[in-house]
Amino acid sequence: MYEAFKSYYEKYDGEFLILCDHASNFIPKRINDGDLGISKSDMNRHIAYDIGAAGLSKKLGKHLKSPVVLSNFSRLVIDPNRGEDDPTLIMQLYDGSIIQGNRNLSTNDKKTRLDLCYRPYHSEIKRLIAAKYSKVLISIHSFTPKLKGGNMRPWHIGVLSASDRRVANPLLETLEGQKDIICGDNEPYSGSLIGDTMYQHALKNNRLHVLIEVRNDLINTIAGQSTWAARLVGALKEIKKEGYFERNKLNG
Repeated sequence: MYEAFKSYYEKYDGEFLILCDHASNFIPKRINDGDLGISKSDMNRHIAYDIGAAGLSKKLGKHLKSPVVLSNFSRLVIDPNRGEDDPTLIMQLYDGSIIQGNRNLSTNDKKTRLDLCYRPYHSEIKRLIAAKYSKVLISIHSFTPKLKGGNMRPWHIGVLSASDRRVANPLLETLEGQKDIICGDNEPYSGSLIGDTMYQHALKNNRLHVLIEVRNDLINTIAGQSTWAARLVGALKEIKKEGYFERNKLNG
């Protein structure tokens, strides 16, 4: 039976709940018979999922002894990191590729994707938050080094947040102390998107959180994922050691 998410390490009671919105490029059979009408090479690009992010998320969960939730559907089916009314919820054109299977969708087609994929994924996040309410939410993403027709992006990692900087600021400061990497502050994307995962599960409830973007060519191997997991674990443990999470309780 298909499930829209995969959860790991629920037995752990660590400081964090680690989320990966774009973990998979899988298309459920109920969606266009598992075919969105684009090439296999496109389905293996960043437009379909965040390359390396699932592996990095699981390594973080293991080392931080914290639960992990991964999406189990491609962002091209429906993007869980958008609000339900966001016009980019189901993309028809992405970084030069036309998504044929997303054109001319009916209201019922959209509802099927919401009910099959989007809503169960967010319900699982809500369930784990309710069960382990003290968690700091960490959302793991990856970004392409270069969009088609764009310039090379200089950052190795980006730390994103909207108005609540309680985790973003100390994490950014700690990572910037690692002189061999370039960190972006709300780069390569803005951390402010009404309706996204952090908005739904953290900002609305004044919950500690941060979104982390790692350049995907740095984590497209197991070795790369291990290297960046170690960097992030070290940074997060340093913040914890300083008593930061204890001083900034769950609800402010």
